[in-house]
Amino acid sequence: MVAVANALRLLGSALGALGGALVFVEFFQMPSYVEYNEEFQDYRIEGNRTEVREHTWIGRIGGFCLSLGFALLFLATFLG
Repeated sequence: MVAVANALRLLGSALGALGGALVFVEFFQMPSYVEYNEEFQDYRIEGNRTEVREHTWIGRIGGFCLSLGFALLFLATFLG
């Protein structure tokens, strides 16, 4: 039973680290409603509600991996 708990701890930590890295990448992506104009060196914001995309699948998968990693660590605490 201790081996299972240790394996769950390792898996939970690995999923948490992967999820944290994916969320980190998500924070540095430019939103779809922001455009950079190199000629004038400025940003332009277009606010059409139907085309605005706040989050990508990278962030969603990262958040899911983080939550799954914490759940596995929580379960491993009770097993071992």
